Amino acid sequence: MKIPFLALILQGIPEQIAIVTLAFVIAKIPLEGKKIIPIGLVIAFSSYFLRLLPITFGIHTIIIMVLLFILLFKVGKSNINTSLIASLISFLTIIIVETICLSLLMPAFGVTSEILFTNTTIRILISLPQVLVLFVLAFILLKIRTRRDT
Repeated sequence: MKIPFLALILQGIPEQIAIVTLAFVIAKIPLEGKKIIPIGLVIAFSSYFLRLLPITFGIHTIIIMVLLFILLFKVGKSNINTSLIASLISFLTIIIVETICLSLLMPAFGVTSEILFTNTTIRILISLPQVLVLFVLAFILLKIRTRRDT
C-alpha cells in the first residue's frame, strides 16, 4: 500500500522516530538524537519504498523490524538479544497502540477506513495521538528505570 509523501513526512517519520526512541529505552541505550533521528529517518524511508514494491502487505513490517534490530545492534551498540527484544516489543507496542487509538478515534470522529485511506489530512491527524502515546510510553519507561536504578 503506497503512502502519500505528505503522510510519510508528517506521520511516518515522527512515528518511526517514536518507535526508535521506545526501542532505545527498552534496550537501555542512551537517548541521543544524533542516533535516534537518523535511524528513524532510515526506517521511515525504507518503509515508504518497501510499500511501493509489489510484496504482500505486512512483509514490509517484518523487514522494517529486522532493520530496526540491525540498527540497534550496529548503531546503538546493543547486544543481539537486547536488540531483538527491543525491536519486537517496540513493533508490538505500535500495533497495540495503533489498534487502540484507531478503534477509539475513528468512531468518535466518524472516520471510516475508506476515508482514512483516501484523505491524507485525516490520516495524518488521526495518527498523531498514537505517536504521542509512543513517546509518552518511552519517557515513562525511562523515568521508571531511572528511579529504580538510583
